[in-house]
Amino acid sequence: QVQLVESGGGLVQPGGSLRLSCAASGSRFSLYTMGWYRQAPGKQRELVATITSGGNTNYADSVQGRITISRDNAKNTAYLQMNSLKPEDTAVYFCYANVPLCGTHYRYWGQGTQVTVSS
Repeated sequence: QVQLVESGGGLVQPGGSLRLSCAASGSRFSLYTMGWYRQAPGKQRELVATITSGGNTNYADSVQGRITISRDNAKNTAYLQMNSLKPEDTAVYFCYANVPLCGTHYRYWGQGTQVTVSS
């Protein structure tokens, strides 16, 4: 069982920045693929960004150039640095971990953190 604890959400003005953190339990964090989804009211869940164990990253077109995913394996933590935020970035952000085990992968989720972009 892997536990994920998110932090860093809040209220920010358009154009502002936030950094979300996702702290994971377990001794093999460096092997996890980490990622973030977001869910806005009335909208489908959207994959925002992913980072593999090797550090390869992928982003949704809607956030490309504004959001950066990173990881610190020494701290068992993944980050989502969000800059130039827009009202349409308002959503609950969920981190997840894909954990390799016995030839397959198991996905674990954080509890979500609210990001509100508003003046």
